Amino acid sequence: MTINTDGLVKSSYSKEDITFLLKDLSDVQIESSVESREQLFQTGSHYSETLPIENRPTSEYTELYQQAMQDSTDHIAQLVGVLCRRVRRYAGTDDVVIVSLARAGSPIGILMKRYAEKFMKLKWPHFSISILRGKGIDEKAVRTIREQYPKSHIQFVDGWTGKGAIQNELTKSIQKLNAAYDLNLNDDLAVLTDPGECATLFATREDFLIPNACLNSTVSGLVSRTVLNNAFQDADDYHGAKYYADLEEMDVSNDFIENISSRFQEQEPIITELIKNFPITNIRTWRGMQEVESIAGKFYKNADISKVKPSVGETTRVLLRRKPFKILLSDDKHPSLRHILLLCREKNIPTETVPGLFYLAIGLIESEDRI
Repeated sequence: MTINTDGLVKSSYSKEDITFLLKDLSDVQIESSVESREQLFQTGSHYSETLPIENRPTSEYTELYQQAMQDSTDHIAQLVGVLCRRVRRYAGTDDVVIVSLARAGSPIGILMKRYAEKFMKLKWPHFSISILRGKGIDEKAVRTIREQYPKSHIQFVDGWTGKGAIQNELTKSIQKLNAAYDLNLNDDLAVLTDPGECATLFATREDFLIPNACLNSTVSGLVSRTVLNNAFQDADDYHGAKYYADLEEMDVSNDFIENISSRFQEQEPIITELIKNFPITNIRTWRGMQEVESIAGKFYKNADISKVKPSVGETTRVLLRRKPFKILLSDDKHPSLRHILLLCREKNIPTETVPGLFYLAIGLIESEDRI
């Protein structure tokens, strides 16, 4: 039996690198402006019911992405190798299936698949599926993968952690699926970087800029954020997504993959040394969440932590997709914050430097209940 790929969203990635288990909604008009979406959110609409309008990246912003690539390509190559070797050791078997969480996890999953094949001589299948805060993981997608790979170790992968909302969502979803269907899944999310200290499998806990956080679909296979909207999907459908054909000339998705994977060979001696210092798994301290709760209490009347978006990656996404009223920075001279400062200038968002901040950056979303 093979997985039926009819009706799935396409991407600009090679089919050998990834399979997106997402219903194709490319012909559906579902985008709304940032202002319209914020109004919908305030009245209880879920963020997955609509999509933000994806504009072409400005030349200045594309240059910033390229600079971030120059600054961190070797480092990311090292982290991918470390994460692959940690996953193999944790799994206790060569029989691993990578299940990345679309979209931030998708390119990381591809890099892991390539590293495992070239340097560990392991062919790890790779699927990318949807998980939504407050809605959970795409259960049909998980069950489909488990039916195809009944004995394999299924490893969920994401790019980075913020405050741990996706880790919490994954834990709840896996507990539910295991109880209902006895799927023998684990909730130990593997991430490249874990600044929130809420993952057990990571390559670093440094809060730094992973370049694919800079851009939207143009570094994610031209695939949109994932969608769950009853107007366009039936109960037995996968979660959905769109393919942005109009952005093909701006696409750097494969450039991101090729640049980093080309550095694996040179970084392999460093990877071999780094992996010696890691245990099989680490403890989740949730230190990041403690700071998030404190900040939520200072800036919002009802201390709503969902309005607080910590880490460089999450702050970047807030600036690209939402409407923040302020960005907190631990050090406005830090090189990983250049793109955030650029976006703040473009969008007239004020920044505040807070020495001693646990994260490098925290985005605060506009809300009627802010203090």
